Amino acid sequence: MLQDILLTDEERALKQEVRDFVKNEVPSDLLKKLDRDEITYPKEFVQALGERNLLGLRFSPEYGGRGLPWTAEIAALEEIGVLGMALSCAFAMPSIVGEALHAFGSEELKEKFLKPMLKGELVSAEALTEPRGGSDFFGATTVAKLEGDYFMVKGQKRFVVAASGADFFVVYCKTNPEGKPHERISLLLIEADRDGVEAKHLYNLLGTRGGGTGRLIFKDVKVPASNLIGELNQGAEIFNTMMVPERLTSGAGALGLARAALEVATRYSNRRYAFGRKIRDYQAISFKVADAITQLDAARAITHAAGKAADARLPSARRLVSEAKKFATDMCWEVCNQAMRIVGGIGYTNVFPIEKMVRDARLAQIWTGTNEIMSLLIQHEYYKELLNDPNPPRMSEEDAEEAHLEDEKVYEDDEMWTKGW
Repeated sequence: MLQDILLTDEERALKQEVRDFVKNEVPSDLLKKLDRDEITYPKEFVQALGERNLLGLRFSPEYGGRGLPWTAEIAALEEIGVLGMALSCAFAMPSIVGEALHAFGSEELKEKFLKPMLKGELVSAEALTEPRGGSDFFGATTVAKLEGDYFMVKGQKRFVVAASGADFFVVYCKTNPEGKPHERISLLLIEADRDGVEAKHLYNLLGTRGGGTGRLIFKDVKVPASNLIGELNQGAEIFNTMMVPERLTSGAGALGLARAALEVATRYSNRRYAFGRKIRDYQAISFKVADAITQLDAARAITHAAGKAADARLPSARRLVSEAKKFATDMCWEVCNQAMRIVGGIGYTNVFPIEKMVRDARLAQIWTGTNEIMSLLIQHEYYKELLNDPNPPRMSEEDAEEAHLEDEKVYEDDEMWTKGW
């Protein structure tokens, strides 16, 4: 596999460790119960990961991590991803929430929340999206007013994974309503059992079920000022930092889901006969497999490259992380649909898991920033990189035969044309 070329010996050993866990310790019955909404949140799964020291792999061993690079976590999450998006998200959430606590949290918060979270003893959740907000993060209306030693929090969030099931939430709140957009927001840690915290509604989802996704209400919740993560009004900086694990884990989980769908379809094509021949012998099928594995390898390469860029804190990391999220989740959607085409009519039933994989894959293109938002970020970052490059590459436009004809290079509208001459 391409993945093995991209990994160190230590990372390959981790991948095998996680693969063994997924293969031998996670019963199919768990996945079926999740999809039937018979389980609200897979706490036992999270606990099992914590017991094996598989949560928050990137964080310092001082707090319960393994101090591994992003490429290791991506490899681990690809293996988890074959279980579907709900369990991928359960694995990824300590990485996302942990990013804020590890990078910005006080020692008190790290001891009280980060350590037990990485042991699987506490379940965390991120409360970001609001009913009227969507992609407009800085339009948040949930308000936290500092009153002495406490914040009073009022508002609501929705599409919160583990709204029912989490022990605590990290919640973006408006603390400086009159400030500039990037100076209005702070991040607070709010325990689920505080008075005024309510999981108001659990959503019936097309896929990715069993994650306790719902809407949260905060009714005059009294939160200690010591639960502030980072500095007051530093929420924008923390948000931009957290978007790296949000988007890289989305891309990495999508690799696993796509791989699982392709493996199901490929094995089927090697067993299914039509007109006296295995259907893999027909180019209509075999070329679909070829296209799918090529897309998967390309997505795997860009996701690992983005992980390396994030570890190295390269200026291009923001763009590459956005590319990885967009490309890998779009790939996952396409490969899952190709798998259904290969398997045919029976793939549209629950005799095979492909119909569930298709349902799961759709959400990956929407959450952690829609892929349209990713396109916005990608082009913005690329323009900035290219136009501000202090050491630009060869100016290829000068290689045209008549490149010297500057009068023919019209960049602005001629006034007489704009006036309708």
